[in-house]
Amino acid sequence: VQLVESGGGSVQAGGSLRLSCVVTGSYSRYCMGWFRQAPEKSREGVAALGVDGTTMYADSVKGRFTISQDNAESTLYLQMDNLKPEDTAMYYCAADLYTSGACSFQPHHVGYWGQGTQVTVSS
Repeated sequence: VQLVESGGGSVQAGGSLRLSCVVTGSYSRYCMGWFRQAPEKSREGVAALGVDGTTMYADSVKGRFTISQDNAESTLYLQMDNLKPEDTAMYYCAADLYTSGACSFQPHHVGYWGQGTQVTVSS
Protein backbone atom coordinates (compact mmCIF):
# COMPACT_ATOMS: atom_id res chain seq x y z
CA VAL A 1 0.00 0.00 0.00
CA GLN A 2 1.32 3.44 -0.93
CA LEU A 3 -0.04 6.79 0.20
CA VAL A 4 1.28 9.92 -1.48
CA GLU A 5 0.29 13.33 -0.13
CA SER A 6 0.41 16.67 -1.89
CA GLY A 7 -0.96 20.16 -1.48
CA GLY A 8 0.97 21.43 1.50
CA GLY A 9 2.55 24.86 1.53
CA SER A 10 2.79 28.19 3.27
CA VAL A 11 -0.19 30.46 3.80
CA GLN A 12 -1.16 33.38 5.98
CA ALA A 13 -3.61 33.00 8.82
CA GLY A 14 -7.16 32.89 7.52
CA GLY A 15 -6.11 31.27 4.29
CA SER A 16 -6.98 27.86 2.85
CA LEU A 17 -5.21 24.78 1.57
CA ARG A 18 -6.41 21.47 0.22
CA LEU A 19 -4.35 18.38 0.85
CA SER A 20 -4.64 15.34 -1.40
CA CYS A 21 -3.61 11.74 -0.81
CA VAL A 22 -3.51 9.18 -3.58
CA VAL A 23 -3.75 5.65 -2.25
CA THR A 24 -2.73 2.58 -4.21
CA GLY A 25 -2.62 -1.06 -3.26
CA SER A 26 -4.87 -3.36 -1.30
CA TYR A 27 -6.16 -2.32 2.12
CA SER A 28 -9.36 -2.64 4.08
CA ARG A 29 -10.74 0.82 3.17
CA TYR A 30 -12.68 0.73 6.43
CA CYS A 31 -11.35 4.08 7.60
CA MET A 32 -8.95 6.67 6.23
CA GLY A 33 -7.80 9.94 7.65
CA TRP A 34 -5.29 12.65 8.35
CA PHE A 35 -2.88 13.18 11.22
CA ARG A 36 -0.47 15.98 11.95
CA GLN A 37 2.68 16.43 13.97
CA ALA A 38 4.16 19.74 15.01
CA PRO A 39 7.80 20.02 16.15
CA GLU A 40 8.32 18.49 19.59
CA LYS A 41 4.69 17.40 19.78
CA SER A 42 3.01 14.02 19.48
CA ARG A 43 1.28 12.98 16.30
CA GLU A 44 -2.44 13.69 16.57
CA GLY A 45 -5.50 12.73 14.62
CA VAL A 46 -7.13 15.54 12.65
CA ALA A 47 -9.91 13.99 10.57
CA ALA A 48 -11.18 10.54 9.67
CA LEU A 49 -13.65 9.17 7.15
CA GLY A 50 -15.31 5.81 7.59
CA VAL A 51 -16.40 3.55 4.73
CA ASP A 52 -20.03 4.32 5.67
CA GLY A 53 -19.43 8.04 5.24
CA THR A 54 -19.19 8.91 8.91
CA THR A 55 -16.63 11.56 9.76
CA MET A 56 -14.62 12.35 12.85
CA TYR A 57 -12.71 15.56 13.57
CA ALA A 58 -10.42 16.82 16.26
CA ASP A 59 -12.10 19.54 18.31
CA SER A 60 -9.43 22.03 17.25
CA VAL A 61 -10.39 21.77 13.55
CA LYS A 62 -14.16 21.28 13.69
CA GLY A 63 -15.93 23.76 11.43
CA ARG A 64 -12.71 24.61 9.59
CA PHE A 65 -11.49 21.34 8.06
CA THR A 66 -13.43 18.97 5.82
CA ILE A 67 -12.40 15.44 4.89
CA SER A 68 -13.68 13.88 1.67
CA GLN A 69 -12.94 11.19 -0.87
CA ASP A 70 -13.37 11.07 -4.64
CA ASN A 71 -15.89 8.76 -6.32
CA ALA A 72 -13.29 6.21 -7.24
CA GLU A 73 -12.17 6.22 -3.60
CA SER A 74 -8.57 6.41 -4.65
CA THR A 75 -7.91 9.95 -3.44
CA LEU A 76 -8.50 11.37 0.01
CA TYR A 77 -8.76 15.12 0.56
CA LEU A 78 -8.51 17.50 3.46
CA GLN A 79 -9.92 20.96 2.83
CA MET A 80 -8.49 23.34 5.39
CA ASP A 81 -10.10 26.76 5.75
CA ASN A 82 -9.52 29.63 8.14
CA LEU A 83 -6.08 28.29 8.91
CA LYS A 84 -4.38 29.35 12.12
CA PRO A 85 -0.68 29.46 13.06
CA GLU A 86 -1.30 26.56 15.44
CA ASP A 87 -2.24 24.41 12.44
CA THR A 88 1.40 24.49 11.36
CA ALA A 89 2.63 20.89 11.22
CA MET A 90 3.59 18.00 9.00
CA TYR A 91 0.36 16.41 7.81
CA TYR A 92 0.18 12.67 7.20
CA CYS A 93 -2.36 10.65 5.29
CA ALA A 94 -3.32 7.38 6.96
CA ALA A 95 -5.21 4.24 5.95
CA ASP A 96 -6.79 1.50 8.03
CA LEU A 97 -7.01 3.64 11.15
CA TYR A 98 -9.54 1.69 13.15
CA THR A 99 -10.06 -0.54 16.13
CA SER A 100 -13.07 -2.46 17.44
CA GLY A 101 -15.07 -1.55 14.35
CA ALA A 102 -14.63 2.21 14.59
CA CYS A 103 -12.26 4.83 13.24
CA SER A 104 -9.47 5.65 15.65
CA PHE A 105 -7.23 8.67 16.20
CA GLN A 106 -4.63 6.57 17.96
CA PRO A 107 -1.46 6.47 15.81
CA HIS A 108 -0.72 2.88 16.85
CA HIS A 109 -4.01 1.80 15.24
CA VAL A 110 -2.94 3.07 11.82
CA GLY A 111 -2.10 0.44 9.24
CA TYR A 112 -0.40 2.60 6.61
CA TRP A 113 1.17 6.06 6.54
CA GLY A 114 2.09 8.52 3.84
CA GLN A 115 5.37 10.39 3.84
CA GLY A 116 3.83 13.68 4.96
CA THR A 117 3.37 17.16 3.54
CA GLN A 118 4.31 20.34 5.38
CA VAL A 119 1.74 23.02 6.18
CA THR A 120 2.99 26.35 7.51
CA VAL A 121 0.62 29.10 8.60
CA SER A 122 2.04 32.53 9.36
CA SER A 123 0.35 35.18 11.46
